[in-house]
Amino acid sequence: MKTNRGLSGFLLSGLAAGAAFGYVRHQRRKRMNGEDPFFGRLALIMGGSRGLGFLLAREFAREGARVAIAARDPSELERAVNALRTEGGEVTVRACDVTDRSRVEELIRELEREEGPIDVLVNNAGVITVGPVETMTVEDYESSLAVMFWGMVYATLAVLPHMVRRQRGRIVNVTSIGGRVSVPHLNSYCAAKFAAQGFSEGLRAELGRYGVRVTSVLPGIMRTGGHVNAQFKGQHEDEYRWFAGASSLPGVALDAEKAARRIVRAVRRGDADYVVGVPAKLLAFLHGVAPGLTADASGALGRALLPHSMPAQQTLLGKQLERRKHSLIWKALTTLGRESVSRFQEHRGVGANGAALP
Repeated sequence: MKTNRGLSGFLLSGLAAGAAFGYVRHQRRKRMNGEDPFFGRLALIMGGSRGLGFLLAREFAREGARVAIAARDPSELERAVNALRTEGGEVTVRACDVTDRSRVEELIRELEREEGPIDVLVNNAGVITVGPVETMTVEDYESSLAVMFWGMVYATLAVLPHMVRRQRGRIVNVTSIGGRVSVPHLNSYCAAKFAAQGFSEGLRAELGRYGVRVTSVLPGIMRTGGHVNAQFKGQHEDEYRWFAGASSLPGVALDAEKAARRIVRAVRRGDADYVVGVPAKLLAFLHGVAPGLTADASGALGRALLPHSMPAQQTLLGKQLERRKHSLIWKALTTLGRESVSRFQEHRGVGANGAALP
């Protein structure tokens, strides 16, 4: 009996090893035949110099893609590309303001001409303005839409004819759970993300027949370190504390490196929507079941926990507020968030006048 069991175990182990070997060989053959959606392909990451965009660029490079990252700031791009190349990634950079339509179109033409077809486009560029709706101006909404909606539209429409002609391509639109459930003190951000989500879902519905897959990514709060580059209005320090705290705490904020890996897997699968993080998934579910109740509950929590509104005044960057004195308890609670700032290429610091340092 023991002999039979031992023989059965040996045969099962052999079958498992054979299956694993066959799978690896199949995947390698797919890559060699050009069937892999990432290996050897060109992936363009808009807003790829820091935060989630930087981490997505790293993950695509690890998948064997050739990566191009675009962002406004040349010095941020230089730091990002140096970090990515130390891991062996094949990376090129382009300075580009996504709100400049002509520059975005020129960037796409340059890359297609010099680097080859763009097989993956990731629209990730974003800005966050935090504060009560009473402090928001028309310009705040225009700025949010210019970056997170029109920037997405410009890049997508520029790559689309090439992808349709080749009958192949992936478009990844990083929206937000704030593009499905609007939350207090982030109104201009959520308005732009709602527009982006609608655009992305419409693309998915129409482009499948051309072999172009569109994935909408809806992250919840993540520890990217991006709170230092957010803009704050109203009671600046109080707004910064709640936002930076929420962006740091385990259980509330998702580890950004894990998020990037999961997002790339979702893109590989060709998912239509990918909501990132358990809190975000729960919020999306509740909103789907009872949207009015969810909005009312969100408003009640906002009134109870968030700073009271005050007249509009100057806008301050998180990196300016980070320099101010904070309690030891607050510093302890935000340790992980502050570590993410340098790990994910977010912080340059500010001088005495509030200007960003090189």
